[in-house]
Amino acid sequence: MNSYHSDLLAEAVEQFASLPGVGRKTALRLALHMLRQPAENVAHFSESFRRLKTDIHYCPTCGMISDDENCPFCNDARRDHTTVCVVESLRDVFSIENTGEYRGLYHILGGIISPMDGIGPGDLPIDALVERLSRGDIREVILALSTGMEGETTSFYIYKRIADLPVQVTAIARGVGFGDDLEYTDELTLGRSIANRQVFRP
Repeated sequence: MNSYHSDLLAEAVEQFASLPGVGRKTALRLALHMLRQPAENVAHFSESFRRLKTDIHYCPTCGMISDDENCPFCNDARRDHTTVCVVESLRDVFSIENTGEYRGLYHILGGIISPMDGIGPGDLPIDALVERLSRGDIREVILALSTGMEGETTSFYIYKRIADLPVQVTAIARGVGFGDDLEYTDELTLGRSIANRQVFRP
């Protein structure tokens, strides 16, 4: 018998502890909380996560998550459809949106070039970005990737791929320090970095 005196409780704790940033004490507290809830609440909780995995869509244009085929950003005629902000992850989109400083579209890479992790340019939707820009509707591309070495390498690679296209390439201002992730940058600093973006210079 395990230390929880219940294999079912131990399994629930293990599942909660597998989440990022959740230690075993917190996992136990969450599991015991769920144990005290009415059965219908627990069923609704588990169903919401099942649907998150099975029913969510990824926008074929930008890679944003959506309940429908295309995301709310690409479908919103009020947004600036001539500007695309290239980001690493969904979390970066949420961070930028929280600043209220940006009203254009996005292109989510889902990662950055990282030879140490076995991630090359072909593993990211960079070809899709080039194809998207080749249609001629986009006038500005904002490179809003992390400012560490891998982010800079990815920005440079994208710049080289699109240098011959008729688009202006800009990058977020250096209010975001070298090596910082956008996800952990405060909204005021990130908002100013978007608003004061500069022409990208490799």
